[in-house]
Amino acid sequence: MGTPRQSAARQAGFPIDNGYVVTVIVSGVKPSHTGRVPDLRHASAAAGPRRPPGRPPVPREDIVAAALAIVDDEGLDALSLRALAQRLGSGTATLYRHFEGRSELLAEVADRVLGEVRVDADAVAEGWEDACRELARALFRVLCRHRNAAPLLAQRIPLGPHAMVQRERALALLLERGFSRELAVGAYTTISRHVLGYAMQLGGSIAPDRDREAAEVSAQIDTLDGRRFPATAKVADLMPVPIEAEFEFGLNLLIEGLAVLRDREQTA
Repeated sequence: MGTPRQSAARQAGFPIDNGYVVTVIVSGVKPSHTGRVPDLRHASAAAGPRRPPGRPPVPREDIVAAALAIVDDEGLDALSLRALAQRLGSGTATLYRHFEGRSELLAEVADRVLGEVRVDADAVAEGWEDACRELARALFRVLCRHRNAAPLLAQRIPLGPHAMVQRERALALLLERGFSRELAVGAYTTISRHVLGYAMQLGGSIAPDRDREAAEVSAQIDTLDGRRFPATAKVADLMPVPIEAEFEFGLNLLIEGLAVLRDREQTA
């Protein structure tokens, strides 16, 4: 007869073996017509090899950091989803869970670069001229660290969280200091383009290469015929101008010109 649990199991169609109810439905193995329990020892092998566990998820911030590292190391053209997946030891499917494509990824890389901008609070608290200089220099310092990233900021208008905050602060600064709406927008965009232009000139070059190139240019200028190029010969000892010095010179010109325009607006 068996125990009540065994009798109920028989009525429900479950096989009984050695006095224990064996629930074979969980394993997906049906009872045999004899009512005995099939041999389950080889059931998993018959179903095929076990699938390997999936790759662990990769946090979004780690993906962006790895993408920026590729841009820094190899240049913007080297950044593809396949190359990024290889660097992360993951698959492209993992990347598509976070980004629709390369364009969205690049936008976030650009915003990560902008997130590294740090300004001197004391300089920004001074007059608008010093504040504009510090904002421009702070961005230039970051782009000197990420010299291959400047085209990302030049190709499209950045609209990420860090970009929006920095744009808001710069425009608010100018508007509060008496700039008209038109002049504030013109000042912000022109200074920004000035920074990006010089950062892009730096590109992937390093200081020793620039120094060597400057020495070669200086040597060629020194050999020029002073009768044919008298003006160049007169300033030959000052050329070529280091790019950092050019950046500062142009920045000061912009700010002094903006001061003239601002004063003209206020007296009109």
